[in-house]
Amino acid sequence: MSARNETHDPALTSFVASAQSPGCDFTLQNLPFAIFRRKGTKEPWRGGVAIGDQVLDLAAVCKRDLLAGASREAAEHCTGAGLNAFMALGPQAWSALRLGLSRLLRTGTRNMAEARACLVPMAHVDYALPARIGDYTDFYASIHHATNVGRLFRPDQPLLPNYKWVPIGYHGRSSSIGVSGQHFARPVGQRMPRGASRPAVGPSERLDYELEVGIFVGPGNVPGSRIALDDAAQHVFGLCLLNDWSARDIQAWENQPLGPFLSKNFATTISPWVVTLEALAPYRTPWTRDAADPQPLPYLDSERHRGEGALDIQLEALLQTQRMREADAPAARLALTNLRYSYWSIEQLVAHHTMNGCNLEPGDLLGTGTQSGPGEDQVGSLLELTRGGKQPFALPDGETRTFLQDGDAVVLRAYADAPGKARVGFGEAAGQVMPARPL
Repeated sequence: MSARNETHDPALTSFVASAQSPGCDFTLQNLPFAIFRRKGTKEPWRGGVAIGDQVLDLAAVCKRDLLAGASREAAEHCTGAGLNAFMALGPQAWSALRLGLSRLLRTGTRNMAEARACLVPMAHVDYALPARIGDYTDFYASIHHATNVGRLFRPDQPLLPNYKWVPIGYHGRSSSIGVSGQHFARPVGQRMPRGASRPAVGPSERLDYELEVGIFVGPGNVPGSRIALDDAAQHVFGLCLLNDWSARDIQAWENQPLGPFLSKNFATTISPWVVTLEALAPYRTPWTRDAADPQPLPYLDSERHRGEGALDIQLEALLQTQRMREADAPAARLALTNLRYSYWSIEQLVAHHTMNGCNLEPGDLLGTGTQSGPGEDQVGSLLELTRGGKQPFALPDGETRTFLQDGDAVVLRAYADAPGKARVGFGEAAGQVMPARPL
């Protein structure tokens, strides 16, 4: 797992003054990656790094020869329309570039004038997906979410017998993954109306969001091989926010016996910025399992993992309705939870995914599944928040919601912050529901 080094020093400052602003997600100690170009242009998409309210253009950095050695070689893999080639290089190259960029962007750097010329204001850029996502797998890693949902449908047995033994997941659809700002039509599908004897076809009436973390794979593994738990972090490039939109009524009808299909594959929204595991090293915490629960099987357990396998990352979901937007009212918080509550860790998901010899590839995306905490205000979906639609949630302007309505926008945010450490934020993943297309 990533060790701390000079880039994590909380005393470091950047000549980009906004990086020191209170609550800034993109401090010098973060330096997340994205694919961008200037708004209103047909410039080539290329890699950028966030610093304050600016994007450092990595193609421009290479053109001006502002990096040298291993950091320069790594940066050259970030000048195309996806970060796959960079992700494939592995931790040594990622760390070399992070160090070179940290030194380039620090207060008092000798190349400050030239580095400034490579900055583009975030307000003036558009984003694309960070990588070509070949495959997408979504897990079910929060025991609080699984228990809350299970209670709605199986009060006598909220958790199925396998949950505490095996990380549950399903293979999703990568073609419908979009970057923050995604607008999508309300899905249409089969659903079984309450009390009916035959299914109906129409727009989903129980559309939901899911507060998740996305995991971008770095170097993969060859078919037939496995990634060991203690090696898994070396195969994870970084994390993003992920909203796996869900049509709960379609899901309820189609879910048995093979799991989600049309209820999940119509849209998934991720944040443009990918935060590296190295940036999150100061927020590693012990991974624990209740002594009363089954302990993980050997391939999912190790002393090292128990010592630092969890991540202390705050996760937030907000809702802005059409009426709120027209009134210029801010989005209202739906939930605030933390990734450290996850029953299965990032490394366990990677190790389990490859246990059968499945080969992961650079740019593949894994989702953690909805992340909910133990409190009522820590649930990561409307399904939980409204008890399956039975208890409407009241918004500050007097509106209520059981599930999402047309025009609703959901915003996910995340950050790690603690005394004596620099804040590491994720920006946001925002998506908006549009009316269903007519049949």
